[in-house]
Amino acid sequence: MILSDELFDKFARLIYKKTGIYYEPSKKYYVEKRIERCAELLDMESLNQYYMMLKFSNDTSEFDKLINELTVNETYFFRDFPQLRNFAEDVLPIFVRQKGDSRKIKIWSAACSTGEEPYTLSIILQEMLEKPQEWEIEILASDINTKVLEAARIGLYESRAVRDVPLEYLDKYFTRLNNKYLVNHNVRKSVTFKRINLMDEKEMSNIRGYDFIFCRNCLIYFDDESRKSVLSSFYETLNPGGFIFLGHSESVGRISSAYKVQRIGDTIVYSRPE
Repeated sequence: MILSDELFDKFARLIYKKTGIYYEPSKKYYVEKRIERCAELLDMESLNQYYMMLKFSNDTSEFDKLINELTVNETYFFRDFPQLRNFAEDVLPIFVRQKGDSRKIKIWSAACSTGEEPYTLSIILQEMLEKPQEWEIEILASDINTKVLEAARIGLYESRAVRDVPLEYLDKYFTRLNNKYLVNHNVRKSVTFKRINLMDEKEMSNIRGYDFIFCRNCLIYFDDESRKSVLSSFYETLNPGGFIFLGHSESVGRISSAYKVQRIGDTIVYSRPE
């Protein structure tokens, strides 16, 4: 089966319309191999037949399977440690002081992949909050890829995923099973996993009242229009004074002027004005 340039463009526009993820022509080979794999599993006679099925079927399960193939990303615990240190040591103490006697914190790890980020955030809260057992901690972890969410819920990781975890944390928050590491209950209990499409405005409108959003290294796959849409939704999701953390190659300020820009510690951070 051959994917012509014209048909690739149709697939790319369909994927963009449904997910906001934009694949340039330079990504054709990457996309083509995954489309071929999915079409072959369905015994499709042609890639055009597969495209028509994805576009017009009321059943979205096959489209979801294609997205699973396209969006598999490797991550690991404590990725981009300087940013996490800024959150833990600079931003979080300010948040705690502003909360006063309130003991509730809500964090959304968007595009969480196989779960390393939300579990890392849970560990950080256990370490940095005074008497964390007295806090109501909610961490929503979401991704569009159902396959990675299944792995995240299990919470069992290869050694390469925990290579940057401090040894004291590895002993405290993980159980070693042969050559793999299982996240302990005290880390898992505050994390809830859910499939969320960041371009689904109806779904996004139901997510409210969060203090922090982490969406790192995700918006690089979107174009400016999609980024504006997602950042607008994130703005409504955040509580006044809430913070958003993106990847280092991503910039809130270039896309949206709604967020407050400030330096906390040695890092530029973005928040929803109070």
